[in-house]
This record gives sequence, C-alpha cells and structure tokens, in this order.
Amino acid sequence: MALRAPLIRACHQPSSTLSFASPTSAWSQHAPQWRRGNATAVPPVPPVTQNATGSKGPTAMVFMNMGGPSTTDEVGDFLSRLFADADLIPLGRLQNYIGPLIARRRTPKIQKQYAEIGGGSPIRKWSEFQAAEMCKILDHTSPETAPHKPYVAFRYANPLTEHMYEQLLQDGFGAGKGGRAVAFTQYPQYSCSTTGSSLNELWKWRNRLEGKRATGEVNPEGAIKWSVIDRWPVHPGLVDAFAKNIEETLATYPEDRRDNVVLLFSAHSLPMSVVNRGDPYPAEVGATVHAVMHRIGMKHPYRLVWQSQVGPQPWLGAQTVDTVESLMKKGQTDIILIPIAFTSDHIETLYELDKEIIGETAEGHEGVKRVESLNGNPVFISALADIAKAHLESGSACSPQMQLRCPGCVSERCLEQKKFFAGQARHL
Repeated sequence: MALRAPLIRACHQPSSTLSFASPTSAWSQHAPQWRRGNATAVPPVPPVTQNATGSKGPTAMVFMNMGGPSTTDEVGDFLSRLFADADLIPLGRLQNYIGPLIARRRTPKIQKQYAEIGGGSPIRKWSEFQAAEMCKILDHTSPETAPHKPYVAFRYANPLTEHMYEQLLQDGFGAGKGGRAVAFTQYPQYSCSTTGSSLNELWKWRNRLEGKRATGEVNPEGAIKWSVIDRWPVHPGLVDAFAKNIEETLATYPEDRRDNVVLLFSAHSLPMSVVNRGDPYPAEVGATVHAVMHRIGMKHPYRLVWQSQVGPQPWLGAQTVDTVESLMKKGQTDIILIPIAFTSDHIETLYELDKEIIGETAEGHEGVKRVESLNGNPVFISALADIAKAHLESGSACSPQMQLRCPGCVSERCLEQKKFFAGQARHL
C-alpha cells in the first residue's frame, strides 16, 4: 500500500539526490591521515552546546546502526533486543515469548564467537571515529551549519537510541531550545528492518523524551528539528572506497591467476517475508554491486550472495558459505569476499567471513581472501562528509524514496514515523 499523497508532497523538496551526489573537493583537501589501528588515538571532540534557537548551527550528526556488544557480558542484552525487534526478525504473534527464548539459548554460543574476535565488537570504536572525523571535515566545508557534533545511536547495543537522545537534551538540543539534528543511517542500502527500525526507535524516543513539544501541544519550535539521510547506495565515494579495496586485494594474486578471481559480494540477508512485502534492500544492494563492478571495469566474474541467516524460516539466498563451498568443489579456489553492506568490521566480517568461511569452509586456502573493511578509510570518510554536506544544503527532510511504504506494509508505526520525518520539511 503506497504512502498517502500528502506525505509525498511534504518531503518532495528541491535537492540534489543523495545517492548520486557528486564528490566535492573536500575529499582531497580534508581527507584525514589514517594508519591502521590508530582509531583509539583520536583527540577528544570538545563539547558542543546548542543554545541559539533558530540558528543554523550547531548541528547534531547522529550515526545510526545496529551496533554490537563491546564486551562478552553485553551479548545477552544485545541478543534480547535484537530478537525482540519484529522489524528485523519477524517471529509472529509469539515474538515476545520466542524472542527471549532464542536469545537465551544463543547467548553462550555468541559469547564464544565474540571472545574469538577480541572480546567484543569494534563497531562502536569505528562508528565514533567515523562520525568524529566526518564532523571535522564538515566544520570546514559547511561552516554555516558548524560546529557539527558527532553522536552514535545503536539499535541493540550501547550507546542506545534513548541514551543518545538524552545526551542531545543535556547538550542543549530540544527541551525548548530547538536545534538541528540529522539522522544519518550507516546502512548504505535502505531496509525497513535496519534503517526503518532505527528510525522507528528514534521517533519513539523523541515522542517520549520531548513530551508535549513532540506532539505540538506546547512550543513545537522548541523541539529538535530532524532530517534524515536514509540511503546512499551508489554515492561515488562509497563506490570508490570499495573499488580501491578490491583492487588492492586483487593485486596480491599472481598475475597469471588474477583475471580469473571470482568476486563474491556478501550482504546481510533478510527473511523472505520481509523481501516479499516489497523491501527495497535487495535492489539497493544490487545497485551498489553493479556500480562497484563498473568502477573496476567489469573484468571479473562476480555474484551477490547473502550471509547471517537466523532460524528456520526462508531467507534471501544464495548463502555466502554455501556459494564458497560450491565453488571450491568445482575447482574455483581464487575467491575474494567483499562485505558490501557493512561500513566497518564487526562479528559478520571478523568471525563469520574470516573464521567460519575462510578459516573453516575454505580450510584456510590461500586463494580465498577478504577485502579490508571500510573502517577508517579516508576516501570513505570524505564521502560521508560529502553526503552530509549535500543533505544540509538541500533543505530536504528525507529522500523521495523514503516517503513510499512497502507495498505489503501494514505497520501503523512505520506510517506515523514516515509522516513525522516528512513533515519536518516545513521546519528546515
């Protein structure tokens, strides 16, 4: 069922298209100097306080992502939140019973996996680093909306969305003072189960924490003014960052084998129930893959495959592990795995791809490799700044694509969330 027409008109403001925005000179002028492993050495970002209602700055830049437990002790709570989210893993009417049961049963196993990758997920470290570095670039390239304050809001792990929102209020955003914030999804390809779920959560906590200002009953101008960067699957900087990493990995193969290396682009799978209701994620991941392949000249055989299936229900395939096993049985042992829907390392790359697939399925074969994740890649971080700058200049509340509900969507929460963010256009 398509979203009603007034919502589409509310969000349809003249703007550059975020997913196709051209890279700016900021890429070369302000790209951060990066060495592997120095993310923890970033100087602390000075506090930014919002105290001028109606000004263009400061601007809160909120990175949204799934998140991951930073320690093994956090795994249980992480899984409990994850399996309770019907947007991500729909379990039907018994979700409130089945979800906690699955979480409890899986916790010991998942704790062992996190222990094998260093005792926790690095996604918080990388997200905070990427957000801070992006804001440094924005302070130079978008001075009219400066200073830019980085925040991270995870859906299932600390810092949770509600904690981020409480910090916004403590920093002087909202609570009668207004202020500007941008929800910047770190899922390049939109899905209702990922970006949509994060936006539902953000909308929920805005309503709870901003009270009558959120409903417009009292001083609505004193509430935070939100806009959303909801997808960016083929931005040139994203494509270039992936392409450069692939080319660097290809260069490690002997020249006489290089042209026959198979490229496997691996993305987090979705339940087919989500796909069949019209979720745009598979198409947008495919668009990223196609753009990257064009960037490297379409010179290698490739496939888009899917990982991280959970439970007995049908999920989008073919599965990455099955594909690697099949190729190797046929004699194809030069394979590069490319995590195309992830913007940093976490358990899906460090454990599932590196340990389970390369270490076990491929038995450590020297021809099966994985490209480096985007992490602190300066090309990627400059792309984030370029996307954010274009969005801030556009005056748009969200992309035209976000206005349309999935054909099979019946969620009233999704409808109200979309109406809210689209309606923010009149305040920007």
